[in-house]
Amino acid sequence: MMRGDIANYTVVEQLRDKRPVTIRAIRPDDKVLLREAFHGLEASSVYLRFFGPRKDLTDRELIQATEVDFIRTVALVSCVQEGARERIVGGGRYIAYEGSDPPSTAEVAFAVEEDYHGQGLASLMLKHLLLIGRAQGISRFEADVLHGNKKMLRVFERAGLPVVTKASSDSIHVTIFLNKEEAP
Repeated sequence: MMRGDIANYTVVEQLRDKRPVTIRAIRPDDKVLLREAFHGLEASSVYLRFFGPRKDLTDRELIQATEVDFIRTVALVSCVQEGARERIVGGGRYIAYEGSDPPSTAEVAFAVEEDYHGQGLASLMLKHLLLIGRAQGISRFEADVLHGNKKMLRVFERAGLPVVTKASSDSIHVTIFLNKEEAP
């Protein structure tokens, strides 16, 4: 999969309740939609995603979130249609670790609006990030998950791939092996 293909990535999936959702590559013009999505998150979701309280995203964070290279950073958003307007209800991304070129390991993270919890949205985004990551040569996703974020841990466990976890005092480090042959 080429960079240009990923920057134009779009697929329509179905949530558990049969509602359609579009999973697509984030675009630079998504800044307003992304800020609206962030403001729509409950404080508990913000805490689980950012490991602390946040009231807003800075302009710099919005630029970093929406203007990605689709090589070392791949970002997808999940959108629903509300009349003629698109609304972001979830996001997932991976950022490759520095070092190897091409990169082989990336940190993965997600955020899903509470009204869409339990609908399989994080699992759908993970599925598409896995497809893109494999095509780009990524062999491992890693994530740090707070102990209280049981839903995210279940998403990783249900991915059908080898998962290794290591708990620390404040979080659980998760390693997902994209190729079963490389798992320990």
